[in-house]
Amino acid sequence: MKKTVAILLFIILLLAPAMITANDAQSTYDYYDIPELVMVRAQIIDMLYEGETIFGFTYQVFTAEIRSGQFRGETVETVNHFTGHPAMDMIINPGDRIILALDIMDNEIIAANPADFYREFHLYILIGIFALLILVIARIKGLKAIIALGLTVFLIAKVMLPGILNGYDPLMLAIIISIIVTAITMILICGFNTKAFASIIGTIGGVLVAALISIWVGHAANMTGLSSTEAQMLTFVVNEATFNFKNLLIAGIIIGALGAVMDVAISIASAMEEIKANNPSISKAQLIKSGMNVGKDVAGTMTNTLILAYTGTSIPLLLLFLAYEQPYIEIVNMELMATEIVRALSGSIGLVLAIPITALVYVALMNRKSSN
Repeated sequence: MKKTVAILLFIILLLAPAMITANDAQSTYDYYDIPELVMVRAQIIDMLYEGETIFGFTYQVFTAEIRSGQFRGETVETVNHFTGHPAMDMIINPGDRIILALDIMDNEIIAANPADFYREFHLYILIGIFALLILVIARIKGLKAIIALGLTVFLIAKVMLPGILNGYDPLMLAIIISIIVTAITMILICGFNTKAFASIIGTIGGVLVAALISIWVGHAANMTGLSSTEAQMLTFVVNEATFNFKNLLIAGIIIGALGAVMDVAISIASAMEEIKANNPSISKAQLIKSGMNVGKDVAGTMTNTLILAYTGTSIPLLLLFLAYEQPYIEIVNMELMATEIVRALSGSIGLVLAIPITALVYVALMNRKSSN
C-alpha cells in the first residue's frame, strides 16, 4: 500500500509542472481554440543560437522579418528543426527569403515556423524570359501564343479542376477542355482558315484515339488509377464528390498528350498550306503524300518527346528498381509502371494518327472551299 502511494505521489510531482503550464495557457486561450494558419513571405535576419534536442536532433533559432500580409514589417523568432533527412530539412542562412507559417490567434502571432524557401521571384523571372523570347522571335503570333497559353491555364485551373472536385466526370471535362483549348489556340494563331480547321480536327481526332486506347487498356489490364501517391491521397479528401480514379487517369493522359498532338497537327497543316501555295496545280494525292512525308519526320521526333518526357519524371523510380534488382516480371506488372507505359504509348499513338487525319481533312476542306 505504501509503495502504491509513493508511486502516485511521484507521478503527481512529475505531472505538476505540465499541469501548471496547461492551466496558465487555459487562462490565455480557450482549450478548444484553434489558431488560424497564415502563410507569409519573410526574410531571415540573423541566427540567434543553435542547439540540440534531447533526442540528439539539431535545431536553430532565427529572427525573421515578415515581408507580406497584415504583419508586414514585424520581426519574429522562428525555430528550424532538423530531422536528418535531406528531403525534409531546410538549410537556412541569414539573408535567405522563406515562407513562414504563422499561427494567429486573437490577431496575434503565437508561433512562426519555416515552411519552405521563397521561390516565386525566380519563377517570375523565368516566365518573363520565356515571354520576352517568344515575343521577340514570333512577334504577333508569339503574343497570340501567350494569350492562348493563358486561356489554357485558366480553363484547367478555374474550370476543369474545380469541376472535378465538384463531382463532374474528369474524362468528359478533359475532352471538353481539350476541344475548347485546341479551337482557341488554332484560331488565335492561324485565324479562320483551312489550316486552322484541319489542325483542330486532326488534334481532336488524335486525342480521342489516345482516350479510347487508354480506356480499353485500363479496363482490360484492371488498372485502378490509384498507382500514384497523389491519387491515393485524394481518397482522404473530405468532399461530397466521389472521384472516378480510372477516368481521372485517362483525363491526365489526354491533357498530357494534347500539346504534342496539337504541335503535330499544326505542323502538317502548315506544311501542306505552304506546298499548295507554292504549287497550286498539285494533285490531291500528291498533296496528301507530301503531308504524310512531313508527318513521318515530325512523328519520329515527337514520339521521342513524349516517351522521354514521361521517362524523365520516372528516373528516381527506375533507379530504385535497378538498385534493388527488382525482377522484370514484377516491374512490368506493377500498376505504377503500367500506368506510365499506357500514358506514354497511348499519347504517342494518338500523335501518330493525328498525321493522316490532319492531311485528309486538310485536302477535304480545301476541295470544299474550291468548289464553293
